[in-house]
Amino acid sequence: MEFTYFIGIDVSKNELDFAVLHGKNFLFHKETANTAQAISGFMKDLNKLPDFSLSDAVFCMEHTGIYNNPLVSYLHKNKGNCWLESALQIKNSMGNLRGKNDKVDAIRIAEYAYKNREEVRLWKPKRAVINQLSHYTTLRARLISSCKMLSTPLKEGADFMDKSLQKQANQLCKKAIDSIKESLKRTEKIIDQIIASDEELNRLFSLITSVTGIGPVTAVQVLITTNEFKDISNPKKFACYSGVAPFVRESGIFRGRGRVSHLADKTMKKLLHMSALSAITSNGELKNYYERKVSEEKKNKMLVLNAVRNKLILRIFTCVAQNRKYQKDYDKSVA
Repeated sequence: MEFTYFIGIDVSKNELDFAVLHGKNFLFHKETANTAQAISGFMKDLNKLPDFSLSDAVFCMEHTGIYNNPLVSYLHKNKGNCWLESALQIKNSMGNLRGKNDKVDAIRIAEYAYKNREEVRLWKPKRAVINQLSHYTTLRARLISSCKMLSTPLKEGADFMDKSLQKQANQLCKKAIDSIKESLKRTEKIIDQIIASDEELNRLFSLITSVTGIGPVTAVQVLITTNEFKDISNPKKFACYSGVAPFVRESGIFRGRGRVSHLADKTMKKLLHMSALSAITSNGELKNYYERKVSEEKKNKMLVLNAVRNKLILRIFTCVAQNRKYQKDYDKSVA
C-alpha cells in the first residue's frame, strides 16, 4: 500500500503525542488527552489538511498494551490504517540517539514509519473470543501470583517464627487465601467455557493438548500467542519468539556456541520448559531421547531440554497443519 501521510504517536496512560509527516516533510505536532473525544478532535484537524483521507494515512505507534485501546478502537471503527510496532524495533532502527521527550519520540516514530513504508504491517483485530481468553488468562496469572505472595511466607515461617505469631498470621490470611482460590476456580471455569463454546478454539485446543507434555495452560497460551496460528504459523518463528531457538555468534576465526536469546516471551518460554520437563518424565520417545543424550552422549542437560522444547513446538505445529491429533505410535514407514 502507498501512503502520503505518516502519523507517529507516542502513547502514554493520559496523553497522546501526534507527529504528522507529509511524505518525509514534518507538518506539525499536537498533544491530546488519551480519550475518544480528544482523538476525534484531532482527526478533525487532520481532515483540514489538503487531500487528506484516512485511507492515505498510516498511524504508527509503539505497542503499549491497553493504553493503545482508545486510538486503536477509533481507527478500526473508522477503517483507518493502524501499525503497532515493537518499541525495541523502533529504538534499534534509529542508531545512536541523544535526549528524548514525548514530542521527539512521536516525530521519530513517524520518521520510522516513512523510512520503513515498504515493510508496513497493518494491525488486524483478533477475534473477540481470543481477547476474552487473553483477559481471563492474565487474570488467572494475577490470582496465582497473589495467592503465592500470601501463602509462601506463611509456609516458610512455620519453622522459624513464634508459634503464636504464626497461628495469628494464618488466621488473618486464611479468608483472603480461600477467597483468592475460589476466584481462581471460577476464572478457570470461565476459560474452559470459552474454549468449549467456540468450535475452532475447541478443535485447536484438542490438537495441541494431544501432544505428550502439553497441558491445558500451555495450550491456551499458545492459542493466544499465535492468535489461533494466524499471526505465527511457522514453528521456527514461534521457537524464536519463545526464546528456545539457538543463535550462533561468529566473527573471523571466532566460533561461538549457539545460545538462546534473552529477547523472548518469558511466559511462553517458562510454560514450554515445564512441558518439556513433563514430557521427559513420561514413558515414551522423548524420555528415551533425553536419557540417551544425557547419559550416553554426555550432553549438557539444559541443551538437551531445549531440544525437547523445540521438538514439542514442531509437534504442535505439525498436528495443527495436518489437522490431526498426535499419535504416539506413529509409523513413518507406513505413512
